[in-house]
Parts: sequence; C-alpha cells; structure tokens
Amino acid sequence: MNIVVVGTIAFDDVVTDHGTVNDTPGGSALYFSAAASMFVPVNVVGVLGDDFPVDILEFLRGRGVNTNCLDIVEGGKTFRWGGEYETDMNIRKTTNLELNVFNDFNPVLDEECRKSKYVFLGNITPELQLEVLRQVESPEFVVADTIEVYIQNDREALLKVLDKVNMLMINDEEARLLTGEHNVITASKALMRFGLDYVIVKKGEHGSILVSKDDLFIFPAYPIDEVIDPTGAGDTYGGAAMGYIARANSIDIETIKSAAVYGGIVASYTVQDFSIDRMKTLTIDDIDKRLEIFRNITSF
Repeated sequence: MNIVVVGTIAFDDVVTDHGTVNDTPGGSALYFSAAASMFVPVNVVGVLGDDFPVDILEFLRGRGVNTNCLDIVEGGKTFRWGGEYETDMNIRKTTNLELNVFNDFNPVLDEECRKSKYVFLGNITPELQLEVLRQVESPEFVVADTIEVYIQNDREALLKVLDKVNMLMINDEEARLLTGEHNVITASKALMRFGLDYVIVKKGEHGSILVSKDDLFIFPAYPIDEVIDPTGAGDTYGGAAMGYIARANSIDIETIKSAAVYGGIVASYTVQDFSIDRMKTLTIDDIDKRLEIFRNITSF
C-alpha cells in the first residue's frame, strides 16, 4: 500500500560535538522517505532547487520512491537550515533558516499520489498540509506532524488539520505547548480531545508514549552509546512507523504499537551518522537484529 508524504527537502548545516557538516541533504520529507521506503513504496511531495544533488534523488528512486511530485525549480535554491547542538543533544539552536524555493511552494499531486491510501503530513504549514489532504482522493489513514512555530502562530489552521487526521506525532515540548499541560502523560492524553484516534508523543532518548481512546503504551528508546547527529531522527521514526502500518495494511492498536517500536529502532540508526548516511546502508536484517535486542532488554 502506497504512502504519500509532503514535507521539506533541504540542505542542512549541522554542528555537534562530533563534527561539522555543511550542505548535507536533509529535510523532513527526505528523512521520512528514506525510512518508509524500506517497507512500502512512497510518493514524495515537495519542492527543491536544481542545486540539490541528483545522486540523492537517484538513491530515493532506487528505493522505490516516486519523485514525480517533487517540483524542481530551475535556477532555484533549495531550502536551507542550520543548527548547532549542545553536548546535551536535546538542546539545539537554529543558526540559519532560508526558505528559498519553499517560500512559493504550491503542492500539486499527480494521479498516483492522489490515490495513496496512507498520508503523512510533515511539519510544514497547516495550510499546505490541508491543501495536500484536499487532493488525496480516499485516504484510509492520515498522520500529521507539526512544530512549535505553527502551534504558536497558526493554531487555528493547525486545529483544522487535526480535525481531519487519524494520528498526530509530536515531541513532548510540542505536546505541552499545544495542550497547556506540563505533565507529559497528562498532555498526551489531553491531545485526544482534538478528535484524534491515536497520538504518539516522542521524548527523544527517553522513548515515546502512544495514546488511544482506551490505551496508554509507554516504551523506551533503543539505548545508543554515542549519538553523532540527532537531526532527522523524528522524521525517520515517522517514516518507519508509517511504513510498517502501510505494509501491515492495518490500523488497530496492536499494529500501531509495533509501528511505534519499529520507528524507534530505525531512528536509533539515524542518529549514528550525519544526514541520511546510515539510512543508505540500513537493511531490514539490521532492523530485525536490533528489534530482537530491544525485545530482550524490555522483557521481564
């Protein structure tokens, strides 16, 4: 079952204790597609300049990603983000943000993208999320992500998005901001009042919380000794989780639980290198090996 994802394609300039990288491929749609395509075909919707590396697009196509709905602007400059992480990598500051071609992004879906049954709305403006959703013909399961700026500055439109989606994936700080609840468990449960079927609240190295109308599922992150670059971990989490759900072609609570675990496992690989470099060599066997270790260390 195909997925359609809309999000950013970007150049990232990243600084961590483990080094500095410039002009490295990034963006929510890129990270998501690299992960989700390990499970099912993916249709990616986005915009980029013709300065973006062709080999990265070829990598996606080789993984079964349909790039026909990527708008490549001739002479345009790709979206750029710069960030610097402290030794505690839960803390980062944005050092640069250039919208470039994304400033005039108008998503247009072709027939294949419109027929996708599974939809992931990456952390772009709520208006663009709604525009993509309007073009999908008969979605069976819609998942949305968002970020702090839209919660603070575009709340009304964001609430319209939440009214039309089945599941929300956000981090703990965003959950607190959206609900006004400080306790992360209380905030996770409070998100259900927006009419969602499921909520996943990501807490980085401290794991995730999955909430439904009748269930609360809490699980740890896979333990990593050394984190190189946490950029894109949340997006590969979403990609792997959505890919698992689409492959299972089921949206019951047990499937969502398993999907969340798979998301955490794939994200644990992402943080062990810069950009999508680890995603390029990752295999299903790698994921299954780490999943077995995860099962052993979380059973009692």
